[in-house]
Amino acid sequence: MRIGIIAHLKHPIAEPFAGGLEMHTHLLARSLRDRGHAVTLFASSKSEPEIGLEAICAETAIQAVGTTEATDVPFFREHHAYLSLMNDLRHRNFDIIHNNSLHYLPVAMADSLPMPMVTTLHTPPFCWLESGIRLCTGRNHNFVAVSRSVAGLWKHVTQSDTVIWNGIDLQKFAFHPQPDADPYLVWYGRIVPEKGLHLAIEAARQVGLPLKIAGPILDEDYYRTNIAPALGEDAIHVGHLAHQELARLVGGAQAFLCTPMWDEPYGLVVAEALASGVPVAAFARGAIPEILDATCGVLATPDDVASLAHAVLSALTLDRRACRTRAEDMCDADHMVDHYEALYQRQIDQATPPARADRTASIHLVPSTLPTHTPLVARSASHG
Repeated sequence: MRIGIIAHLKHPIAEPFAGGLEMHTHLLARSLRDRGHAVTLFASSKSEPEIGLEAICAETAIQAVGTTEATDVPFFREHHAYLSLMNDLRHRNFDIIHNNSLHYLPVAMADSLPMPMVTTLHTPPFCWLESGIRLCTGRNHNFVAVSRSVAGLWKHVTQSDTVIWNGIDLQKFAFHPQPDADPYLVWYGRIVPEKGLHLAIEAARQVGLPLKIAGPILDEDYYRTNIAPALGEDAIHVGHLAHQELARLVGGAQAFLCTPMWDEPYGLVVAEALASGVPVAAFARGAIPEILDATCGVLATPDDVASLAHAVLSALTLDRRACRTRAEDMCDADHMVDHYEALYQRQIDQATPPARADRTASIHLVPSTLPTHTPLVARSASHG
């Protein structure tokens, strides 16, 4: 298949990844290319060239330190990049477009494309994307949710035709049958208020184990006000690590603390910890209860530090092999890519013959015959 993947433009699709969406997009593009598909990734300019990059814009994330750029400039740069791309795609010879962008223009302009398009919903609704989706009239378009939680959150706007849970490269997060000799807990991810790192620091202190923290500081005010004053010998920020160092850090931990203060759409960090054999103590928010079961994790009352500390103590008793098994059953990237491949093929097959034969002609597409909320899962009929 000739597949075009539209990435978001805030951060490069390259290691070290700014977050789960960057890692997911990179993994999907690389895996599809490894399977012999012709993949073009439309992403920001510093993304990895080896995964089929066609740069459409410089990164649009606003740099908080030392920037003189007006805050509306990234918005218009991003708007122009997607507008130009969607106009260009009308004349390109792709079999299918996969929209991973979180931007309103690709969905709003889906009906202008001669080829089918799939849009993955990675987040809860927000105003700009919701507006674009309400304008989406492309009949050969399919919405995919990364969890049942996300599908439910979008239900008032659109039905998710399919649920495909995110996957990770299990080989990149090797199983650690034993934690490091010097015990510690781990927290990692984007250091922003909605990830709740300050609550993890408090809970780790109540447990009495040191906390090692990894991840990029993407909110300087939050870090300066809430995190930096709380750091010490028992709470250390080790920086934004490359993959190999991060996998080693996570795998050596006694337990992973996951502290979202929003409805987590999926939780790739949870999958990575489980793959490493590390039990999880997490706030019961969003899709996290879909990933964890009693063999691999313990859920805590959201925003409750005492409940989280109790969950950590319970998680320390869980079997590390059971954590790895859960990851293999629920979070294997090979199964995720299998499901996307099957979905792409169905979308292509449902396009009318004139659409496939003449990419520049006026086309009429038949509606998708996929039933609504049909879960496509990796070796499991349920996500949690």
